[in-house]
Amino acid sequence: MEKSWATSGEADTSGPSGPHGGWSVDLHLDAPGKGSRSGVRRSLTDALREAVRGGRLAPGRRLPSSRTLAADLGVARNTVADAYADLVAEGWLTARQGSGTRVAARDVPRPVAPARPPRSGGAPVHDLTPGRPDVASFPRGEWLKAARRALAAAPNDALGYGDPRGRIELRTALAAYLSRARGVHAEPDRIVVVPGFVHGLTLLGELLGARGLREIAVESYGLDLHWDRLERTGLATRPLGLDELGTRTDGLAAHRAVLLTPAHQFPVGVPLHPDRRARAVQWARRSDGLILEDDYDGEFRYDRQAVGALQGLDPDRVVYLGTASKSLAPGLRIAWMVLPAALASEVAELKDRAGASGGAIDQLTLAEFLTSGAYDRHVRSVRLRYRRRRDQLVAALAERAPDVRVTGIAAGLHAVLQLPPGTEQVVVQSASWQRLAVQGLSRFRHPGAAADRRDALVVGYGTPADHTWAAALDALCRSLP
Repeated sequence: MEKSWATSGEADTSGPSGPHGGWSVDLHLDAPGKGSRSGVRRSLTDALREAVRGGRLAPGRRLPSSRTLAADLGVARNTVADAYADLVAEGWLTARQGSGTRVAARDVPRPVAPARPPRSGGAPVHDLTPGRPDVASFPRGEWLKAARRALAAAPNDALGYGDPRGRIELRTALAAYLSRARGVHAEPDRIVVVPGFVHGLTLLGELLGARGLREIAVESYGLDLHWDRLERTGLATRPLGLDELGTRTDGLAAHRAVLLTPAHQFPVGVPLHPDRRARAVQWARRSDGLILEDDYDGEFRYDRQAVGALQGLDPDRVVYLGTASKSLAPGLRIAWMVLPAALASEVAELKDRAGASGGAIDQLTLAEFLTSGAYDRHVRSVRLRYRRRRDQLVAALAERAPDVRVTGIAAGLHAVLQLPPGTEQVVVQSASWQRLAVQGLSRFRHPGAAADRRDALVVGYGTPADHTWAAALDALCRSLP
């Protein structure tokens, strides 16, 4: 019968600390149960050798003293000392006076990466994929200051499991910010903080399914990730038409729920016309419908008055979804939903049952970042940065590809380059030869959308580093007809 042996990892401060400090290490060893002294010694030797061979004990790692390990394992100290001596003789361990027993240095073979199929032009050097911010502009210094202030002021219970809706400090800060900056009618009790937009969308899909819905209207161009997540909850996605005024809301009559990007349609870039905004809200009131508003880049407006959130027209019929992914960084995994009062507790309960919750420390930090004004300063800074990028993109295309029309540039982090009919895939392939990652508009088209096919590129200008931006623009222009 086998037994799991584990050491307590107590301090062993004798001798110099070495590369891993003066502490011994926790060991978990599987070895046969008690028997003769020679049998226990052999089993311990085998277990230690396997731990070294398998990489669980890294080269240079200091082992517990023979006294400590013997006490933890309940065996004689001489048994451990003999096992160590065996492994020193074999070259697995080293032992020096004053330095303790350590894993011997040795060459560890590196795994060979599987061969990849050749890619035309090689791996991308420049990335113009839309929907991604410039993470190099993340305000590390200001964020660190906010984290220190937030942790210093945080009550002890802030580090517990907490409210499934999220930390009250963040919900309070978001309510104030969204009301001021986006025209959202928000109260802290109606906000649920989630670890990402997709997680929030999944919760809403489950809620709609529990209420008997079997389908939801979506825009004819968007992200397949969002459609897939809704469909995993049991909802079929039905695309609405799209024209120069935005999504066609006259098709809503057959539905009871819709997912929209009204401020800046993704990826086409057109804002929803005011008449259609009003019509969508009227539809929701008449049919007891629900609008899911994705305000993915609401802070970034350049050439026109900011378009307020649709939620402001009817907070009881619109769920507002926002995220820190574009304004700060996707790696924060913080998004939020502002819900009708009748749904807030129900969604919070669904989130609680799912067991997914964002980190309290990052939530406290973001709350401090918002209330201190650091968030507004950061947004103004990156808004100027992105606007310069957009202007440089437009100028380069006007000079080098004057027949390509650029649209959707009044807001956001991407532009749409209208191409001659039938040329989209050729241009995408040409970009790959320039080692440029860029996506065609057809990549975002819903499979059930009507036959309104457009040839275009969707060019994100947020991702490239400043020192590579000129080269990325050059590669793009060389790819165009």
